[in-house]
Amino acid sequence: MAQTKHEIQSLLASADTSPRHRFGQNFMIDQNLVRLVADAGELTPQDWCLEIGPGTGTLTEELLSRAGRVTAVEIDRDLAGLLRERLSGRENFQLIEGDALASKHELNADLRAALDAARRDGLRPKLVANLPYNIASPLVIELLIAGVDLLTFTVQKEVADRFKAQAGSDDYGPLTLMAQMLAKVEVLRNLPPQAFWPAPKIDSSLVRLRRDDRLGAGVKSFDVFMHKVFSFRRKTLRKAIDQAGYDADRIIRESGIDGSLRPEVFTPEQIVELWKIALPTRV
Repeated sequence: MAQTKHEIQSLLASADTSPRHRFGQNFMIDQNLVRLVADAGELTPQDWCLEIGPGTGTLTEELLSRAGRVTAVEIDRDLAGLLRERLSGRENFQLIEGDALASKHELNADLRAALDAARRDGLRPKLVANLPYNIASPLVIELLIAGVDLLTFTVQKEVADRFKAQAGSDDYGPLTLMAQMLAKVEVLRNLPPQAFWPAPKIDSSLVRLRRDDRLGAGVKSFDVFMHKVFSFRRKTLRKAIDQAGYDADRIIRESGIDGSLRPEVFTPEQIVELWKIALPTRV
């Protein structure tokens, strides 16, 4: 049974703590939502489930009943102590205390080791989490690059809109390109602030990404290329490619793409085509 708001408040009081804004802590208090998130993760005993920001463990307990192994990563020392006290007796539970990211583009070493161990044990890696909103975007991309097969998570609606955005829209950008070239993106439903405590000031969304890597070993190279080009997104594509340090004339000529349009109007597939042509022409 998922924890109620009162139960979460009591657990926090017992640990002499309260929600910390700097860690992006908004706890799920809608019991139907807890089950919905867990269901969307499609967990089986053959799965390793990663949870980032487990908080007081309301979703964690649901995940433990479904997955073969659950690794929870909690940066808050007080909450980590609470989780250790409540769940350390569960054989399929592992707690990593610390930040899930070692840097913006690098996973925590202990998290990476847990992922590698799960693979060696034949478990399929998945993420199911109510993500701390302040690290969600870089974390999701790094987990996709690392090979996590299925990611199901709650995130602020404006970020979900960027994952799903179409070329030419205001939400379209580097996060869109990376997500859509690494996964199939689904926004399952939007969630009101009242589903969480403390209630955030914005709506949230439940997102599911099924890994579908179309970049392979070139992922980091593509990331660099499209970030450079999109840093000039308001210029024409020809000028953006040139100012990013690539041979714009040759890339435009070989791609057959209209260089007078802005980068933001081109689909992820078209940006990938430009990147592949640009690879040997970096100056």
